[in-house]
Amino acid sequence: MVVEKVSDKKSEFINESYESSSDQSNFLSHISVHAFCITDELCSVMESFKVDHKMDQVDMQITKGSIAEAINIFSESVTPNLLIINIKGDSEEILNSLNPLADVCDTSTKVVIIGDRNDVYLYKELISSGISEYLVEPLSSADIIRVLINIYDISVETVGKVISFIGSRGGVGSSTIAHNCSFSIASILKMKTVLVDLDLPYGTSNIDFDQDPIKCISDAIYNNSKIDRFFIDKLLVSYSDNLSLLTSPSTLERTYDFDSDDIFPLIDILYRSSSFTIIDVPNLWNSWARDLLVESDKVVITTSLDLTGLRNSKNLIDELKKLRNKDDSIYLVINQIGIPKRPEISIEDFCSPLGIKPSAVIPFDANLFGIAANNGKMISEINPKSSINAIFSDFIHILADCVTMNKPKRGIRSKITSFFNRK
Repeated sequence: MVVEKVSDKKSEFINESYESSSDQSNFLSHISVHAFCITDELCSVMESFKVDHKMDQVDMQITKGSIAEAINIFSESVTPNLLIINIKGDSEEILNSLNPLADVCDTSTKVVIIGDRNDVYLYKELISSGISEYLVEPLSSADIIRVLINIYDISVETVGKVISFIGSRGGVGSSTIAHNCSFSIASILKMKTVLVDLDLPYGTSNIDFDQDPIKCISDAIYNNSKIDRFFIDKLLVSYSDNLSLLTSPSTLERTYDFDSDDIFPLIDILYRSSSFTIIDVPNLWNSWARDLLVESDKVVITTSLDLTGLRNSKNLIDELKKLRNKDDSIYLVINQIGIPKRPEISIEDFCSPLGIKPSAVIPFDANLFGIAANNGKMISEINPKSSINAIFSDFIHILADCVTMNKPKRGIRSKITSFFNRK
């Protein structure tokens, strides 16, 4: 049983191993979760967690109530793989309330407690009693996903991040930024990365990386009922040890009409098998482009310092903030700074109405980018010591959450760590 009697102070931490199948990449689809929420805020977080595309096959139930409702329900039914319970009260009340829960929990059930007390004593007692994790409100759906991954020992590489790049308009260099970031993540951070070029008629990934593949992304989109991991592997072009490309056909032999249901099966396979899936999204606003930007873990908007860029960036940021349930996950890249004889809006005046600071500011360098483009190479391959390559390096560390932009850490782990550091 995961939850032992709390009165036994000498009980050891239970760390039951999950007997997973050989295909851990599909593990999330086999988890049942039941959350009991007291607050409306936590109910909303759980609803966001439930509809996240990473959780689309998880059997998720949400009940408005606390531990009493959980005990009542599971006294007559089987408990799920994961039980999430929202509890209020002081430390002793919370600990004592777990005794009857232990009597109704199946031996394989793991339990996460969510409270409102940042209490180290409570945290230690809960963990020593076999509770898998204790979290403190407020939380986000991303916090719940991370807990799920940690509890079941699913590596970050198994459940990766999807980062979509889009320009505020054509010609601002969004594809160039996406391609260089993909290469830098793979080469500098040594993380398995897949670049997906969704500009089917005009995409440049094949040219930028000097590749001429026989098959491309259209083979996956128009055969989505057949795709699996092995099918996708045959379409990927290996560019380096950690970087694979899913290029566009870049032809006008046909029109490319499809919707979200044609794309998401592909993305689902990629993010389960790579640390990072980088998506080069063309400059259009239709249902699949919107859905993709909404569902991506992070979105990078590349722009230039002009009125069109300002208007379109603001429209994108405002709309995505309304549609997405992810905080601080939209990044702004200002590109082509200092083009001779071209007037520019100052960075401060440009960013003020956007409510966002730039994560990277890239100067105009026709020679460096021109040489890279003409040779089918990335900036770090042409001049690894250049200041622009240093900017890419700094930016991908931010995207990969290796460093932050002076943002406070979140979650119980950082709070507990901070508490101990004060001792």
